Amino acid sequence: MPHSSKLPPKKSSSPTDLSPTDRVAEAIDALRAGRPVQLVERSLHSLYAVETLAPKQLKRLEKPVLLLSHARARTLKIRLYTPEVVALAIKPGMAVADLMTIADPTSDLDHPMKGPFAALRSKLPKAAAAAVKLSKLAGLLPAAVLVKGALGRGPALSLSDIFDYDAVAAADLQVVTRAHVPLAGAEKTELVAFRAGDGAPENYAIVIGDPRDPVLTRLHSECFTGDLLGSLKCDCGAQLRGAIETIEKQGGGVVLYLAQEGRGIGLINKLRAYRLQDQGFDTIEANQRLGFEADERVYAVAARMLELLGFHQVRLLTNNPDKIAALNAAGIAVVERVAHSFPSNSHNEAYLRTKALKAGHLL
Repeated sequence: MPHSSKLPPKKSSSPTDLSPTDRVAEAIDALRAGRPVQLVERSLHSLYAVETLAPKQLKRLEKPVLLLSHARARTLKIRLYTPEVVALAIKPGMAVADLMTIADPTSDLDHPMKGPFAALRSKLPKAAAAAVKLSKLAGLLPAAVLVKGALGRGPALSLSDIFDYDAVAAADLQVVTRAHVPLAGAEKTELVAFRAGDGAPENYAIVIGDPRDPVLTRLHSECFTGDLLGSLKCDCGAQLRGAIETIEKQGGGVVLYLAQEGRGIGLINKLRAYRLQDQGFDTIEANQRLGFEADERVYAVAARMLELLGFHQVRLLTNNPDKIAALNAAGIAVVERVAHSFPSNSHNEAYLRTKALKAGHLL
């Protein structure tokens, strides 16, 4: 039955009504739908994501500022007077389309004469960095519009909810179900599904053969284009299938299939990065022009998955030293690195070269 227009509006939750991860999940839903979110600090601030901001919403805001990450600010030659993020005053008459040309680098060639920009030099509230991080968690461009005070009935959350989210969500992870799924070339395989309490995308473990500590392990970030479509722009599909084959030959191990598309920036932003690569930027430059770090992935979830499976030491199938350091820091001992690389093709040669030269991958 359709909603009645006579029903009272739904009241937003206060920061104490829900768990921290639930509050973040509610805020993510609001940002993606173009609704405001309230950040509770010593004072109250409200934010919109630039990507989903409606023109009529912008017109109603009083003294709004545009927040950008340092990575995006460097691309735009903006001086970094403030830590973590920069703020630009939104001048009267500016439209959402103007903000998007600043936030979205895929339009840089269409609007090459942006700026010069004068970043605010005064100390920013901690809510500013939280707003940009929340935009990242929502899978949106890392750009937000911030104002003082409350806006409407948007969900409210504390800054610690946002800054502590990765660790809290990982600690909250639980096994949902598991089932035997024979794979081509690895018939003795079990899939284990993991879910956190915030309703974020599930993560999966592919448990092959008879794994034992130290378990042969591959941390594989999901790649829709490479794993499913067979894209030649990366080596992800080959790495996934190669890991399954290697583990089967060695008698057992685990592939953790992690919901971290595009090195943690999400599929849509990864496609934006591909557009930038078509313009001549390498994979790291593309991520940074979008406003992200070269690699936004975190591995607390991977460590928690291994613990729930009963493993505390791994022989890691990887050529990425950062994964080794991250797992060790998360309490999983990496006792051996097992090389894991595959031949390049004409479409991914530059991509692999960039990973080796700029990201330190051992290819």
